[in-house]
Amino acid sequence: DPVEIKMTGVNQVQVRPDVNLTFAKALRSILRQDPNIIMIGEIRDVETAEISIRASLTGHLVLSTIHTNDAIKTITRLLDMEIEPFLIASSLTGIVSQRLVRRLCTECSYEENPSPSEDVVFKKYGMEIEKVKRAKGCPSCNFKGYAGRVGIFEVLPITKVMQKLIAQNAPMIELEKQAKVDGMVPLLQSGLLKVKKGITTLEEVLKVASE
Repeated sequence: DPVEIKMTGVNQVQVRPDVNLTFAKALRSILRQDPNIIMIGEIRDVETAEISIRASLTGHLVLSTIHTNDAIKTITRLLDMEIEPFLIASSLTGIVSQRLVRRLCTECSYEENPSPSEDVVFKKYGMEIEKVKRAKGCPSCNFKGYAGRVGIFEVLPITKVMQKLIAQNAPMIELEKQAKVDGMVPLLQSGLLKVKKGITTLEEVLKVASE
Protein backbone atom coordinates (compact mmCIF):
# COMPACT_ATOMS: atom_id res chain seq x y z
CA ASP A 1 0.00 0.00 0.00
CA PRO A 2 2.48 2.68 -1.08
CA VAL A 3 1.61 6.37 -1.40
CA GLU A 4 1.07 6.44 -5.16
CA ILE A 5 0.83 10.21 -5.70
CA LYS A 6 2.37 12.72 -3.31
CA MET A 7 0.16 15.77 -2.81
CA THR A 8 1.21 19.15 -1.44
CA GLY A 9 -0.64 20.12 1.74
CA VAL A 10 -1.84 16.58 2.43
CA ASN A 11 -0.41 14.45 5.23
CA GLN A 12 -0.11 10.96 3.72
CA VAL A 13 0.67 7.71 5.52
CA GLN A 14 1.89 4.47 3.95
CA VAL A 15 0.34 1.40 5.55
CA ARG A 16 2.99 -1.12 6.62
CA PRO A 17 1.50 -4.33 8.06
CA ASP A 18 5.01 -5.83 8.21
CA VAL A 19 5.88 -3.36 10.99
CA ASN A 20 2.37 -3.52 12.51
CA LEU A 21 1.27 -0.19 10.97
CA THR A 22 -2.21 -1.27 9.84
CA PHE A 23 -5.05 0.82 8.42
CA ALA A 24 -6.67 0.93 11.86
CA LYS A 25 -3.49 2.00 13.70
CA ALA A 26 -2.66 4.64 11.09
CA LEU A 27 -6.22 5.96 11.33
CA ARG A 28 -6.06 6.25 15.12
CA SER A 29 -2.81 8.20 14.78
CA ILE A 30 -4.35 10.51 12.18
CA LEU A 31 -7.36 11.22 14.41
CA ARG A 32 -5.04 12.53 17.13
CA GLN A 33 -3.97 15.25 14.66
CA ASP A 34 -7.61 16.46 14.49
CA PRO A 35 -7.85 16.77 10.68
CA ASN A 36 -10.89 18.24 8.93
CA ILE A 37 -10.90 15.65 6.14
CA ILE A 38 -9.70 12.04 6.24
CA MET A 39 -9.24 9.87 3.15
CA ILE A 40 -8.91 6.14 3.78
CA GLY A 41 -7.70 4.07 0.83
CA GLU A 42 -10.08 1.20 1.53
CA ILE A 43 -12.32 -0.12 4.30
CA ARG A 44 -11.04 -3.68 4.51
CA ASP A 45 -12.05 -4.89 7.95
CA VAL A 46 -14.39 -4.33 10.88
CA GLU A 47 -11.86 -2.34 12.92
CA THR A 48 -11.19 0.14 10.10
CA ALA A 49 -14.94 0.47 9.43
CA GLU A 50 -15.72 1.18 13.10
CA ILE A 51 -12.98 3.81 13.46
CA SER A 52 -14.02 5.46 10.17
CA ILE A 53 -17.65 5.68 11.29
CA ARG A 54 -16.77 7.06 14.72
CA ALA A 55 -14.49 9.64 13.06
CA SER A 56 -17.43 10.71 10.90
CA LEU A 57 -19.69 10.99 13.95
CA THR A 58 -17.22 13.33 15.66
CA GLY A 59 -17.33 15.92 12.90
CA HIS A 60 -14.71 14.72 10.41
CA LEU A 61 -15.44 14.37 6.70
CA VAL A 62 -14.35 10.80 5.93
CA LEU A 63 -13.89 9.60 2.35
CA SER A 64 -13.11 5.98 1.56
CA THR A 65 -13.65 3.06 -0.82
CA ILE A 66 -15.19 -0.36 -0.35
CA HIS A 67 -15.58 -3.25 -2.79
CA THR A 68 -19.26 -3.82 -3.64
CA ASN A 69 -21.28 -4.30 -6.83
CA ASP A 70 -23.44 -1.20 -6.42
CA ALA A 71 -24.24 1.66 -4.06
CA ILE A 72 -26.94 -0.13 -2.03
CA LYS A 73 -24.69 -3.11 -1.39
CA THR A 74 -22.27 -0.79 0.42
CA ILE A 75 -24.84 -0.60 3.21
CA THR A 76 -25.29 -4.38 3.34
CA ARG A 77 -21.51 -4.85 3.25
CA LEU A 78 -21.14 -2.67 6.35
CA LEU A 79 -23.96 -4.60 8.01
CA ASP A 80 -22.16 -7.85 7.16
CA MET A 81 -19.16 -6.43 9.03
CA GLU A 82 -21.50 -6.31 12.06
CA ILE A 83 -21.56 -2.51 12.20
CA GLU A 84 -24.68 -1.41 14.07
CA PRO A 85 -27.41 -0.13 11.69
CA PHE A 86 -27.89 3.11 13.69
CA LEU A 87 -24.16 3.90 13.35
CA ILE A 88 -24.28 3.41 9.58
CA ALA A 89 -27.41 5.57 9.33
CA SER A 90 -25.88 8.35 11.42
CA SER A 91 -22.51 8.47 9.67
CA LEU A 92 -23.23 7.99 5.95
CA THR A 93 -23.96 11.10 3.86
CA GLY A 94 -23.64 9.63 0.36
CA ILE A 95 -22.39 6.68 -1.68
CA VAL A 96 -20.99 6.73 -5.21
CA SER A 97 -20.59 3.51 -7.20
CA GLN A 98 -18.45 3.91 -10.30
CA ARG A 99 -17.13 1.91 -13.24
CA LEU A 100 -14.91 2.77 -16.20
CA VAL A 101 -15.91 2.03 -19.79
CA ARG A 102 -13.95 2.59 -22.96
CA ARG A 103 -14.72 5.81 -24.83
CA LEU A 104 -15.42 5.65 -28.57
CA CYS A 105 -12.72 7.16 -30.76
CA THR A 106 -13.98 10.54 -32.02
CA GLU A 107 -11.90 10.26 -35.20
CA CYS A 108 -13.54 7.11 -36.58
CA SER A 109 -16.92 6.87 -34.85
CA TYR A 110 -20.05 6.93 -36.98
CA GLU A 111 -23.81 6.79 -36.47
CA GLU A 112 -26.16 3.97 -37.38
CA ASN A 113 -29.52 2.57 -36.37
CA PRO A 114 -29.59 0.56 -33.13
CA SER A 115 -29.84 -3.22 -33.36
CA PRO A 116 -33.06 -4.96 -32.21
CA SER A 117 -31.28 -6.17 -29.04
CA GLU A 118 -30.15 -2.61 -28.25
CA ASP A 119 -33.73 -1.38 -28.73
CA VAL A 120 -34.96 -4.03 -26.29
CA VAL A 121 -32.52 -2.96 -23.55
CA PHE A 122 -33.37 0.73 -23.89
CA LYS A 123 -37.13 0.11 -23.92
CA LYS A 124 -36.81 -2.11 -20.85
CA TYR A 125 -35.63 0.96 -18.94
CA GLY A 126 -38.19 3.32 -20.47
CA MET A 127 -35.71 4.98 -22.82
CA GLU A 128 -35.86 5.60 -26.56
CA ILE A 129 -32.83 5.64 -28.84
CA GLU A 130 -32.84 6.67 -32.49
CA LYS A 131 -29.15 6.31 -33.33
CA VAL A 132 -26.10 4.67 -31.77
CA LYS A 133 -22.46 5.30 -32.46
CA ARG A 134 -19.87 2.72 -33.35
CA ALA A 135 -16.25 2.98 -34.45
CA LYS A 136 -14.38 1.13 -37.19
CA GLY A 137 -10.83 1.78 -35.95
CA CYS A 138 -8.22 4.16 -37.30
CA PRO A 139 -4.56 5.16 -36.76
CA SER A 140 -5.62 7.63 -34.03
CA CYS A 141 -6.98 4.82 -31.82
CA ASN A 142 -4.51 2.16 -32.96
CA PHE A 143 -7.38 0.55 -34.90
CA LYS A 144 -9.24 -0.36 -31.70
CA GLY A 145 -12.25 1.91 -32.15
CA TYR A 146 -11.83 3.21 -28.62
CA ALA A 147 -9.59 5.89 -27.14
CA GLY A 148 -9.47 6.55 -23.40
CA ARG A 149 -12.07 5.79 -20.76
CA VAL A 150 -15.04 7.50 -19.17
CA GLY A 151 -16.82 6.87 -15.87
CA ILE A 152 -20.39 5.81 -15.28
CA PHE A 153 -21.76 6.62 -11.84
CA GLU A 154 -24.52 5.61 -9.43
CA VAL A 155 -24.98 8.31 -6.79
CA LEU A 156 -26.98 7.49 -3.66
CA PRO A 157 -27.74 10.47 -1.38
CA ILE A 158 -28.53 9.45 2.21
CA THR A 159 -31.75 11.32 2.93
CA LYS A 160 -33.62 11.42 6.24
CA VAL A 161 -35.99 8.70 5.03
CA MET A 162 -33.08 6.52 3.90
CA GLN A 163 -31.37 7.06 7.26
CA LYS A 164 -34.50 5.82 9.02
CA LEU A 165 -34.69 2.70 6.83
CA ILE A 166 -31.01 1.89 7.41
CA ALA A 167 -31.41 2.36 11.17
CA GLN A 168 -34.39 -0.03 11.09
CA ASN A 169 -32.29 -2.60 9.18
CA ALA A 170 -34.87 -2.56 6.38
CA PRO A 171 -34.62 -5.21 3.62
CA MET A 172 -32.59 -4.39 0.52
CA ILE A 173 -35.69 -4.16 -1.67
CA GLU A 174 -37.00 -1.29 0.50
CA LEU A 175 -33.64 0.49 0.33
CA GLU A 176 -33.64 0.13 -3.47
CA LYS A 177 -37.17 1.54 -3.74
CA GLN A 178 -36.28 4.53 -1.57
CA ALA A 179 -33.05 5.12 -3.51
CA LYS A 180 -35.09 5.53 -6.71
CA VAL A 181 -37.50 7.89 -4.93
CA ASP A 182 -34.48 9.92 -3.80
CA GLY A 183 -33.32 10.25 -7.42
CA MET A 184 -30.60 7.63 -7.69
CA VAL A 185 -29.89 6.66 -11.30
CA PRO A 186 -28.76 3.00 -11.37
CA LEU A 187 -25.34 2.22 -12.82
CA LEU A 188 -26.75 0.58 -15.96
CA GLN A 189 -29.02 3.53 -16.74
CA SER A 190 -26.10 5.91 -16.21
CA GLY A 191 -24.25 3.87 -18.83
CA LEU A 192 -27.23 3.89 -21.21
CA LEU A 193 -27.27 7.69 -21.08
CA LYS A 194 -23.65 7.71 -22.24
CA VAL A 195 -24.52 5.27 -25.04
CA LYS A 196 -27.35 7.60 -26.06
CA LYS A 197 -24.89 10.53 -26.18
CA GLY A 198 -22.57 8.53 -28.43
CA ILE A 199 -19.76 8.41 -25.87
CA THR A 200 -19.53 4.62 -25.57
CA THR A 201 -21.32 1.43 -26.67
CA LEU A 202 -23.90 -0.81 -25.03
CA GLU A 203 -21.42 -3.69 -25.22
CA GLU A 204 -18.98 -1.74 -23.03
CA VAL A 205 -21.67 -0.81 -20.51
CA LEU A 206 -22.93 -4.38 -20.15
CA LYS A 207 -19.41 -5.55 -19.32
CA VAL A 208 -19.48 -3.57 -16.07
CA ALA A 209 -23.18 -3.14 -15.26
CA SER A 210 -25.51 -6.12 -15.49
CA GLU A 211 -29.21 -5.85 -16.32
